[in-house]
Amino acid sequence: MSGPIKISVLGATGSIGRSTLSLAKAFEDRLEVVGLAAKTSVEALAWQTRLFRPKVVSVEGEEHRKKLLGLLKELSVSPLPEVLIGPDGLVATAVQSGAQAVISAVVGACGLRPAWIALEKGLKVALANKESLVLGGELIMKKVGSNLTPVDSEHSAIFQALGGKLRRPELRRIILTASGGPFRGWSSGQLQKVTRRMALNHPTWSMGPKISCDSATMMNKGLEVIEAHHLFGLDYDRIEVVVHSASLVH
Repeated sequence: MSGPIKISVLGATGSIGRSTLSLAKAFEDRLEVVGLAAKTSVEALAWQTRLFRPKVVSVEGEEHRKKLLGLLKELSVSPLPEVLIGPDGLVATAVQSGAQAVISAVVGACGLRPAWIALEKGLKVALANKESLVLGGELIMKKVGSNLTPVDSEHSAIFQALGGKLRRPELRRIILTASGGPFRGWSSGQLQKVTRRMALNHPTWSMGPKISCDSATMMNKGLEVIEAHHLFGLDYDRIEVVVHSASLVH
C-alpha cells in the first residue's frame, strides 16, 4: 500500500481516540486522518479538526454542529470539513470519508452500525466498542475475515499473545483480570450508601462515566467476557475472571 493509511476515528475525544490521534501525529507519514466523530465534546473536536484537517466530521445533533462550525471559523480552519450529525453522520464518517481503516472507540450501542457497515465494505476495523460484539457478536464475526483488530486493552493483549490471530485451535482458556472497582470488599450495608460520585471514582483507571459505573458494578467485566467469547471463539466456561486489585496485569 503506497502512501499513508487513511483512518477515521469514531470517539475521537475519548481516551482511546486521543491516544490514536497522538500516534497519527507522531507518524504523519504513515497515518492520515480523514474522519473524526465525537458526541458532544465540541471544543476538543474543534481543536482536533484544526490539527488534522479531516474531510468529514460528525457530532450528535444540530446544536453541536452549529457550535462546531462557529468554533472552526474562529480557529480559521479552511476549507471547512463536511460536518454531519446523528447516527447517519457516524456511519458516513466511517465509510464515506475515504478511510481505509476505522477506529471504533465510541461508547454504547451506536458503535454497532458503523462497525458492521465498515466491515461489510471491506474496511479494516480497530474495535474498542465492546457493545458492538455484545449486541451483534455472531453477526459481526461473520463479516470479519482478517479485517477486525481488537484494541480494547485486555482483548488487544490477548490478540497479541495469540500472534495477531483471533482464532487458534490450541487455545484452551482465557483469563481476564479485573481491579474489583471502588467497592471491592464492601459490605451490603456499606453498598446501600453508594453515591454516583463514589461510583465514578475508580481506584485505578480514568474513564468516562458509563464505563466507570459499569466497572463499579462489575458489569463491564461481564461485557468483556461476552466480547472475548465472540472474538476468540471460546465457550463461556473457558473464560475466567480474576480480581487483581493492583492492576499490574491488564
